[in-house]
Amino acid sequence: MDKIPMTPSGFQALGAELKTLKSVERPAIIQAIAEARELGDLSENAEYHSAREKQSFIEGRIKELEGVLSLADVIDPKKLSGAIKFGARVTVVDEDTEEEKTWQIVGEHEANIEAGLLNVKSPIARALIGKEEGDSVEVRTPGGDKSYEILKIIYA
Repeated sequence: MDKIPMTPSGFQALGAELKTLKSVERPAIIQAIAEARELGDLSENAEYHSAREKQSFIEGRIKELEGVLSLADVIDPKKLSGAIKFGARVTVVDEDTEEEKTWQIVGEHEANIEAGLLNVKSPIARALIGKEEGDSVEVRTPGGDKSYEILKIIYA
């Protein structure tokens, strides 16, 4: 299987979520199922069915996180420099609206556009990779074509 690129902070966040699911969520749901079983007839026991559904979700998420973390290729952006690559924090200006935006290019499992974490597989990230400060990039987005000028590249 292919390695999954990830920043150190993304790796730590997923690890913390996994630890919480295993040490807090899983024992709590096991207790909830045991309590629901004590209520009697399981066929019409809404608490039991709800708890079993939540347990299924938690176990699925644990398996997903274990898989992702086992394939993680942790890349420390502090050790990089030069043209835009994975881990770079890039400040751009929209050439039409003059609006400045700053994104960090991260792995797909840690991406969150509202937090400025851009999926490395997104059209914008793919257009930015390999470019230098001062370059202009054209990006085809679902909302139409966009033009950005790269103002600053930081590896931190």
